[in-house]
Amino acid sequence: MKIRYFAWVREKVGVEEETLELPADVTTVKDLIAHLKTLDDNHALALADEEVIRVALDQMHVEPHEPLGNTQEVALFPPMTGG
Repeated sequence: MKIRYFAWVREKVGVEEETLELPADVTTVKDLIAHLKTLDDNHALALADEEVIRVALDQMHVEPHEPLGNTQEVALFPPMTGG
């Protein structure tokens, strides 16, 4: 699965994107974030406050309980503001 990072999440993780094989028990967005936090200190720091991280599955914004299903691309980013 392709994981893309944006804005300060990308800066803290240290990469723009990566492709990962996920364990079978990673089935929801919340599971994915928990798994990513175990990869290294950069991921753990970037995703420490899960409540502020926004997620899109195949370019559709979703909530943490959303199943990953056959998702091809996950995007993680901080909250956005408009104006």
